[in-house]
Parts: sequence; structure tokens; C-alpha cells
Amino acid sequence: MNETRQKNPMSAATVNSRVYPRGGMDILSRHEVSRLHDATKGGMHDLLRRCALAVLTSGSASDDPRAALVRYPDFDIQVVQQDRGIKLELSNAPAEAFVDGKIIVGVAELLFAVVRDIAYVASEIQGSGQFDLEDPEDITSAVFEILRNARALRSHVDPNIVVCWGGHSIGREEYLYTKSVGYQLGLRGLDICTGCGPGAMKGPMKGANIAHAKQRRATNRYIGITEPGIIAAESPNPIVNELVIMPDIEKRLEAFVRIGHGIIVFPGGVGTAEEILYLLGILLNPENADVPFPLVFTGPQSSAAYFERIDQFLRLTLGDAVAERYRIVIEDPREVAIYMQRGFEKVKAHRLDSKDAFFFNWSLHIQPEFQHPFVPTHENMLKLRLHREQPAHELAADLRRAFSGIVAGNVKEEGMRAIEEHGPFVIDGEPEIMRALDTLLRDFVAQNRMKMSGDYKPCYRLIA
Repeated sequence: MNETRQKNPMSAATVNSRVYPRGGMDILSRHEVSRLHDATKGGMHDLLRRCALAVLTSGSASDDPRAALVRYPDFDIQVVQQDRGIKLELSNAPAEAFVDGKIIVGVAELLFAVVRDIAYVASEIQGSGQFDLEDPEDITSAVFEILRNARALRSHVDPNIVVCWGGHSIGREEYLYTKSVGYQLGLRGLDICTGCGPGAMKGPMKGANIAHAKQRRATNRYIGITEPGIIAAESPNPIVNELVIMPDIEKRLEAFVRIGHGIIVFPGGVGTAEEILYLLGILLNPENADVPFPLVFTGPQSSAAYFERIDQFLRLTLGDAVAERYRIVIEDPREVAIYMQRGFEKVKAHRLDSKDAFFFNWSLHIQPEFQHPFVPTHENMLKLRLHREQPAHELAADLRRAFSGIVAGNVKEEGMRAIEEHGPFVIDGEPEIMRALDTLLRDFVAQNRMKMSGDYKPCYRLIA
């Protein structure tokens, strides 16, 4: 039975409710129900609570991961076991997730995706003993199993998934441009995968959604891939109809490049820079020289200087050859879509020749330094090897870690707490790289690309 209440005029309205399975969790054996119930107890409960609250506040304009818990401090979720399967008991849940006392269908589906992924990772990946999560092949297998369990892998479908990266904090002109690109992709029958949040993650989905409707396309995929550390700051946008929660940022990034057939990068901040360096570090590995992977950097005319700066930074740090792995397209959504579509034809031909699957890019070699989780402590940030006397793909790995640490300090609860207790992260390296990094980060701050909410106070200090 649903009950809506509001403790006082200043508090947020809340609902108590029972929610029954949606999104592929409606037929479970007793053993599966028992495992789900057990996996979401104990140490997993706080994780489940935080991720569930992010889904229930979908579309939030705040990127402070603690904001939702402050607004709904009494929220709780319990996984209740019953012979018919499971049900969720929600206490003091955000009323915005309900209409006339009933939970919004899409929100319910995403809520059960949270339960599914957290429970599956806890019981079948981390707790089963089947995977050595220090071994590169086992890590890739774990990523595959999580995606398969989430029903994100579709066989007998030609390559058509475009991964779109970009900032959650972008201006109106850039956001409208992402919609235009998404529209052109949708007209060509392509599906969209993003980090699931607002800004450049929402825009392409919204544009594609309109185009899919115009083409009367019945089965459309708007895949959001996230991880527990970021979901509270970038809650799923309302268009996401497939949500996958990976256990950490490294497996999230691997999921993008394994499930996607090409990537479009829109303007963004340090999170986008992290994603760029992750992918280019992989593509620069000689073992991946012959693997086609269409990659486009694009934005409106007003973003041309942004991509010039990104291009300069990449060439300085990784060498001019890095530019052979991406193309920059300014103010031309149609050209972006055509380039991506043609790139998919090359991807298909290569997968057929190499006997690789269309639904999972097994042939891409990912080095261990891009797979092992990086914990952004003050000590680890200071140890990063940011110099050019090493292979380009190894430098890219540590540059990726530097940006990952800044992301943690900006919008992840543990990182923000570490900064509050010990001050900014200190980053040291080759002077020319440090100067280029300082210029890039200053641009991000000046362009309001670090955070959506509140004045930005840098969580890092560079030693030049």
C-alpha cells in the first residue's frame, strides 16, 4: 500500500511503497531469489540504498553525490523474499518518482536494474571465486558476464551502437548540438549508449528518440552504463531504458569500448578527458593497430577552441601519431552520423574477417594498467608517472588516472571527503606536461565544465 507524506513544509515529500519486479526480474527460481536477498544485505545495503536513491531522483540538477541523501535522510530500501520472487519495500522514497501513488514504470525498471547488478556482482563476480580480478582475461570475462546478465548483449544485430561521451555540465548551445547529432544518428537507425546522466549524455538520447519515432522504429535502445561512485552525482536521465551498473570506473570504461562499435566525444570536463585518454591509450597499443574503431570529436562552432586545446594536449603528451585515431568535426551533425555509419561498415567487415562477435569486441586488447582499479588517494596521485620517457600508451594510462582522481575529488563522495580532510591532490610530472595540463584544467574551470552546482574550488595542485 502506498502512503505519501511530508513531515514539514520545508522537507521533501516522500512515499512508502511496495514495488514488484520489472525489467526481466519477474521470473526467478527460489535459489535466485535467495541469492538476491542475501547479496543485498549486510555490506551491500548502503550501496543499494545510495544507487536506488539516485534512480528515484532521476533528472536531478545537482552533481553533489551527498545532496540526495541530505534531502531524503530517512530513505530506505529492503529486498523482500517471497515465493513469487522478490519485491522492494521503499520507505520515505522521493515522491517525484510516483504518479498518483504509483511508481513511474521507467523508474521501476531502473530500480530493479540496480538490484540486479549489485546482487549479481556481489554473488557471481566478486564472491563466487570464478574470476581472478587481477587477471586481464578474467576481468574482461567479468565485464562480459555483467553485460550478459543485464541482457545488454544482443546477437544477430549488425554493429549499430554509438557510445557518446561528454560533460554533464555543458552550456545550452552545446546541449542542443548533442541533440542534433543524436537526431542524425537516430534517423540512420543507430542506438545510443552513454554514461546515463544529464548534459551530453542526455542530449544524444533525446535527439535519437525523436528520430526513431519519426522513422517508426519500434525497438530502440538508450543504454546507460554507470558505476556506484558516480551514479549519485550523475543520476540516470529519463530516456535511459537500459541501465547497467558496473562495479568500478575501469570496468565501466571497458564495457563502453566492448559493447560500442564507435564513439563520439562531445565537449566536457575532466571526466571526458579521462575517457578520451582511456580509449586512445588502448588504440595506441601496437596490438590494436589494425582494429577499426571510429572516433569523432565534435561540437558546435563555439566549441572549436575547446577541441583545438584537447588536440594540442594529446599531440604534446602522446605524439602527433595519436591524431590518426580520431577525427574532429565542427558544426556538422550530419557529417558525424555519416562518418560513424561508414565506420560501422568497416567494423562489421573486420569482425567478420576475424570471426569476432558483433555484440562484444573481444579482439580489442586492453592492457592491465587500464583494467586494474585506481584508488585516488593523495599518495597514489603523487606517484603518477607523467613523463614522455615511456611508451605513449603507458603515459596515457597515468594521465587517465590523474583525471580520474580529479573526477573523484569533484563529484565522488569518498574523493570529496579525502580532499576535505587532507587538502587538494598534488600532481607532479614533466614540466611541459604539467604546464599543458594546467592550461587545460584552467580552461575547464573558466568554462564551468567542472561542476553544475556551486562555486568550483580546485581539488588538485600541480607542481610544474
